[in-house]
Amino acid sequence: MFKGSLTALITPFKNGKLDEEAFRRFIEWQISEGTHGLVPAGTTGESPTLDYDEHKRVIELTVEAAKGRVPVMAGTGSNSTAEAIELTEYAANVGADAVLVVTPYYNKPTQEGLYQHYKAINDAVDIPIIIYNIPGRSVVDMNVDTMARCYELKNVIGVKDATANLARASQQRLAMGPEFKLLSGEDATALGFMAHGGHGCISVVSNIAPRLCADFQNACLAGDYKTALALQDRLMPLHDAMFCEANPGPVKYAASLLGLCEAEMRLPLVPISQASQRIVDAAMARVGLTQARAAE
Repeated sequence: MFKGSLTALITPFKNGKLDEEAFRRFIEWQISEGTHGLVPAGTTGESPTLDYDEHKRVIELTVEAAKGRVPVMAGTGSNSTAEAIELTEYAANVGADAVLVVTPYYNKPTQEGLYQHYKAINDAVDIPIIIYNIPGRSVVDMNVDTMARCYELKNVIGVKDATANLARASQQRLAMGPEFKLLSGEDATALGFMAHGGHGCISVVSNIAPRLCADFQNACLAGDYKTALALQDRLMPLHDAMFCEANPGPVKYAASLLGLCEAEMRLPLVPISQASQRIVDAAMARVGLTQARAAE
């Protein structure tokens, strides 16, 4: 179920509120463009500034809009285990197919603390769990031994690996076996990750180039790395541009250029600078998603 191009969905806002109409349209477009799965309420979805009701509503809206056509992996992580359990219970109750649980950020748990965090969620809720390992944001890195220990829990089925360390894919594959779901969390290195045995990518860039990202993943999954490399070369300007400032600033600006939603974010995130806008404009035009602005 969890393979290919899974979009780490942006959360559209309008005048400070969740733009439900734009979100529904956006999900419909994603599915029509070949996206293999939807991941709401993650980092790209600005989960840190969603209040509890909004967080739950984003998950519910995604499940409703998907209508079972593609799987929904809901972001339910927190640096409070009790809060992560509450969000995970809600996601399970409204019909999410799995949850994405980030390693607890800021409070810097030990490896034992990480294990106990996932064990508590596993024991409380019966839904597939994907570990989200992103040391660059959480400041903690779940090592392979701890991940193997977590995989012994009945609900833990895989990892979103945003370490950008391609050796990890092979190390995790050896430790957990080929059935452990290896999902890249880093667009730029997804090609190498897939060649190391990955099953897909939870992607930022697929918010604005879903068809290209789906085609790229389809090629990788078919073992057609010649086609995949050509698509990687085409997509690479976007992979770079979408991180010229903190995510999701650039991708929300890019989405606004395509008329998908407003570029609006919530403090402490602010609109990207004019210099960054020019970087995004140029990348969008180079990939063929827009024309006019980069030609000015």
